[in-house]
Amino acid sequence: MTTPLWRNRFLALALSGMLGLSLAGCATQDPAPLIVKTPETHMIELVEEASATLLANTRDLSPDKPIIAATFVDIDDLQRSSTLGRTLSELFTSGLVQAGLTVIEVKMRDSLFIEQSTGELMLSRDVQRLSLAHDAQAVLIGTYAQAERSAYVNVRIVRARDNVILGATSIRLPLDRDIRALLPAAW
Repeated sequence: MTTPLWRNRFLALALSGMLGLSLAGCATQDPAPLIVKTPETHMIELVEEASATLLANTRDLSPDKPIIAATFVDIDDLQRSSTLGRTLSELFTSGLVQAGLTVIEVKMRDSLFIEQSTGELMLSRDVQRLSLAHDAQAVLIGTYAQAERSAYVNVRIVRARDNVILGATSIRLPLDRDIRALLPAAW
């Protein structure tokens, strides 16, 4: 039994109409290409939160006695830092100052080991000498490590006279373009 020709044409026309309608539903009003952006890392906000956590977890810290801040260093080479390490130190220092603590600006002194493009690296033999000279109760120190998609930052406030950790916190920074730009090219 054969199907009438008009019926085949009608079915073909109906199917093509339904296909056209379904494809039209997929079309967008904007012919511009779809651009997917990676979420931005708000490093300042992350560090502000971490600073608050650090201070909330810190014990035996007197608001009347100063703190010295050291450049944060690469966990794999404690003699090496980067723009990220220097920036993290500055941001955490700001958090301490905003919380009402006194922080000594050691970059203005010659008594600290400062190396160009590294920053002020706190040498253990200098900690007691500097803390005595400034009557500093503690030192802000930090390390960072790179993983595939993140940088992990560990921060401590260490009592200067006996190296006891008074407070600590850790944060994870997603390695977006901005964070990567603060790291050495080898990373």
